[in-house]
Amino acid sequence: MEEIEVPTEHLQEQLNERAHESEEKWILKVALSAAILAVFAAITALMAGHYSNEAMIEQLQASDQWSYYQAKGIKFAVLDSKIDLLHQMGKEINHKDQEKADQYKEEQKEIDKTAREKESLSSEYLELHNKLARGVTVFQIAIAICAISALTKRKWLWFGSILLGIAGIILLGMAIL
Repeated sequence: MEEIEVPTEHLQEQLNERAHESEEKWILKVALSAAILAVFAAITALMAGHYSNEAMIEQLQASDQWSYYQAKGIKFAVLDSKIDLLHQMGKEINHKDQEKADQYKEEQKEIDKTAREKESLSSEYLELHNKLARGVTVFQIAIAICAISALTKRKWLWFGSILLGIAGIILLGMAIL
């Protein structure tokens, strides 16, 4: 899974330029709020990437467990065929073979449990990644609206970006908690 990028550096530079050029003091506050939103966006993107990686690792480990499960199943099938063939031929069956076949079946149960736990954990991590990715998107939109408000000198857009920033913080909080 790929990392989430926060390409807001260009917007940040434009905001800083406008803030220094502008006679209106609220533009400086717009630049500051955009910088703060960028920090939240970066933190959220970092966390989203982390959970994406964790989801992939858990899924790979689950896949390994299922391969191990199949290997035990093949060993059981071969041993079971041997036992069945000896039984059909009327020959004595080694009790150790039967014990080993039973052991393979028991091991498969444990492997199945572990694989399912890994799959479940992978799904949980992926869900967290998706929540955080939505948060990153909201932060990016808020930063863009900050830039638009500074460029057009419309205060109401800045207030809208602050509301979006709060929504992004809520999404971040919901993912963490």
